Amino acid sequence: MQSFIDELTDKLKKPLPGAEAQYQMAHVARRTYVPAPHDARLAGVLVLFYPVGNDWNLVFIERTSGNPNDRHSGQISFPGGQYDPNDGTLEQTALREAHEEIGVPPETVTLAGALTELYIPVSNFLVHPVVGFTGSKPDFVPQADEVAAILESPFDRFLQPDTVKMTDIRVMQSVTLRNVPYFDVSGKVIWGATAMILGELRSLFL
Repeated sequence: MQSFIDELTDKLKKPLPGAEAQYQMAHVARRTYVPAPHDARLAGVLVLFYPVGNDWNLVFIERTSGNPNDRHSGQISFPGGQYDPNDGTLEQTALREAHEEIGVPPETVTLAGALTELYIPVSNFLVHPVVGFTGSKPDFVPQADEVAAILESPFDRFLQPDTVKMTDIRVMQSVTLRNVPYFDVSGKVIWGATAMILGELRSLFL
């Protein structure tokens, strides 16, 4: 088990696959690189590994869909949110948000490194994916007003040849994206920025 964490930590110290790997999981309309503007809002998300039996699992949240101003409501994502100056660092942002959203105490998480930052034009967020792990499975406690459900998946599932699928996704009343690449976790569709982050992560092991 520890050998995987050692390998992961080592890979995160080396040059990352970056945008090329991320954009393999993006819709064709999203594959034109857009640099983050100077006024982009900073955010940190936690890519959290934890052991379950002989597997290393990842945890995701299904965001509540009650806020009409939230461009990511109802989507599956990593726990995380907007940087607060009181955080000091984006690593602390990711840890704070994971504590608030799914109840993981920051002191139980060991940081392994970070993946490539990703700009999300629709919400003007520059997302910094922070990778960490815990020595045992956390007691997840979803934040009622922000988290509709907690989803868990063995990381190995994302390495299988048939793990990437395609679907149509309705993003607005009159707009449907065709042939969007996604990952299936317990029947839920992981697409967009979260899938792009996952795409880079899985490419480290392929």
